[in-house]
This record gives sequence, C-alpha cells and structure tokens, in this order.
Amino acid sequence: MTTTSDRDATPDTDPAGAERVPFFPPDLFHEDRDAFLRILYDIGTGADQKFILGDHTRRFEDALRDRLGAADVIACSSGTSALHLILTALGIGPGDEVVVPAFGCAPLAAAVLHTGAVPVFGDIDPRTLTLDPADAETRVTARTKALMPAHMFSVMADMPRFTTLAAATGLRLVEDSAVAQGAVLDGRPAGLWGDAGLYSFVQVKAFGMPGEGGAVVTRDEETARRIRMLRNHGQDGVRRGLHHVIGVNSRFDEVQAAFQLHRLAGLADRLDRRARIAAHYTGHLADLPGVTTPPPGTDGRCHYVYTLLADDRDALRDHLAAEGVDTHVYYPKTLPDQAAFAPLTAGRPGAGWPHARDAARRQLSLPVHHRLTDAQVEHVTAAVRAHALRAHR
Repeated sequence: MTTTSDRDATPDTDPAGAERVPFFPPDLFHEDRDAFLRILYDIGTGADQKFILGDHTRRFEDALRDRLGAADVIACSSGTSALHLILTALGIGPGDEVVVPAFGCAPLAAAVLHTGAVPVFGDIDPRTLTLDPADAETRVTARTKALMPAHMFSVMADMPRFTTLAAATGLRLVEDSAVAQGAVLDGRPAGLWGDAGLYSFVQVKAFGMPGEGGAVVTRDEETARRIRMLRNHGQDGVRRGLHHVIGVNSRFDEVQAAFQLHRLAGLADRLDRRARIAAHYTGHLADLPGVTTPPPGTDGRCHYVYTLLADDRDALRDHLAAEGVDTHVYYPKTLPDQAAFAPLTAGRPGAGWPHARDAARRQLSLPVHHRLTDAQVEHVTAAVRAHALRAHR
C-alpha cells in the first residue's frame, strides 16, 4: 500500500503462534512509556499534591481551545459525562424531548433520560449511518427541546442541515462528536456546529488515553461557564466550598492532562496514518459484491473506526477471525430494540427504524489504528476481498 513505511510494532500472536492483527493495539502507548512514568512520578510526588483540575488540566484545555478556535474547552471525566453536562447546562429536563439517532451508543439515550427528558429515536441515513435530518424533522413535536445528531464511526453527521433545522424550529443543537476529534466539515471542526459538542478520550478514540476522560467544546462562553460549575459540584472554580448550582463530580485527572499534552503534538500524524489506512481499504474494497464501504472523501472524516456493511456479516467476521484479523461489532441492536430503552417507544406511531436495524445487522469494523503495519493492512484487505469474491461466485 502507499501509506507510510512499515511500523516497528511487535506482532501479536494467538495461542498457536500465528501472527494476528489486533483491533485494539496492545502497544498503543509504547512510544510514550518513559514520558508517562515520568509524569506519574512528578505529579504523584509534587509539593502541591494537586491531582485533579490543576495547572496541567488548564493548559490542556487552553491547548485544545486554541487549536479549535473555540470559546472554551472544559475537560471532564468521560464523553458520557460531557454529554450529560451539556444537556443539563442547556436546561433540558422533565417534560422535554430530544431527538437522537436510533443507531449508536447507549449514552445517546441514557444521558437524555438522566436529565428527566425523553429521547425520541430517529432513523439514520443508510450510507453515512448518522441521524437522517429529514427523518429527525418528522420526530419534532411541541415538546421537543433539542436535536442531538451523533457522528458515527468515521463520518460526521450532516451538520449544515441540522444547523438549518435547529434554527428553523428554535431547537437547541447538541453535537455528539465524541468519536470525531480532528474531523473538519466545511472548514468547521467537529464539536463547534451546535450549542456545544464533546470529545471522548477513552483508549480506542482518535485521541485516546490510558483511562477515562472527555471534554466539552463550545463557542458560547455562558454555556461554558455553566458547565465548568456543573462538573465540580456547582463551584465556580474561584471560591472553594461555595456551591451555586447542583452539580456532579466530573473532574479531570492531572496525570492524564499532562500525558495528553505530551501526546498532542503527534495527534495530526496519527490521524493522517488512520486516514491513509482507511483510504486504502476503500480503494480496494469498494467494488466488492455484498460489501458497502463508507462514503468516499475527506471532508467531515475522522477515522477512529473503519466500518463496513456486509450482507453476511457473521460469515465475514468468522472468516477474518480464522485469518487472524480481529474485528468488532459495535452496536448489535438499535437503541429502541435494547431492553433498557424499548419501553420508550411503546405506543408511539411511526416508530420504525429500517435503516438503523439494517446497519445493526450488517456492520463490522476493521482495525484502522495507527500502530498497524503496511503488511497488516494488506493482509486485512486481502482477507476481506477473498471472502467476498468467493461468497459471490
């Protein structure tokens, strides 16, 4: 492939000794080991004994804010927590409805429910796998308070259309950009299209770290001010022990902040490597029968995951496993088909989500992390092609 030269990663092996291609690289932080140990020691033995929301967190927030051109960035304990903080800061609560995708992660619905509001599930676009703006519009009622599209796998949602829809209906626009740090659509970074967005720093994400963490990003200073108080038990960060609102504990770790600052300079190269691998996959797999690759292009892309739709997903998964390739099925059921959320749809007219259910049945994610060697990428490509061509002879 014509991406970059082979990496020096040590190959994983299965119990039989055969090389395998890991979905989650065990050596993700190999190059940063010494820096991480130094940071851990320095902060752990520092004179001020400051372990949360200290100077490292402030500098990390400032660095992300400056890169994005945001009004503010607020680091917090996870992407899920970031979503809850945004909804709470925007006044979403009991009696409100929020339109969310029917296909995606549980926090899309759970975060809404934790505010006392109700998630209303919309169907997805069959190609991008993100919330369909036209379908979302049909779900808007007098009780709707916000639209909450989520970027999915490697593709951003149609934020220009959602921006127009939110403006026309007077709704809040919450951008679940947890998986899309580094993506830019029409010149605007992911996370800065609506009232607020968020990033997740859990290991597999584009800027993942060895632990939980997230950040709220926003262009609105007042929204940022409220979120800063909410993440630290309602305190304003100036006068300790004075609680202005009822908040939560969603604070950021100083060790992780310093580590992320250390790794920030290499983020662009890691994203570029992922993008090159994704382009190789699409270039060699788009013509296969029974397989649908993500839409081509670079605008609005951030390849934290590369996901195919396969007519016989389970057979392809089993074949790749036999070839030593780890894969992942992220969402085997739609959110309204999950036991936790199914009661929300009882008695609702027009509650079908055919595209979401099709995606749940057919989606399979391939390894795309930056630690893959060129040889591993070629092996994954050849294995997918061999199965698809043999299955459709």
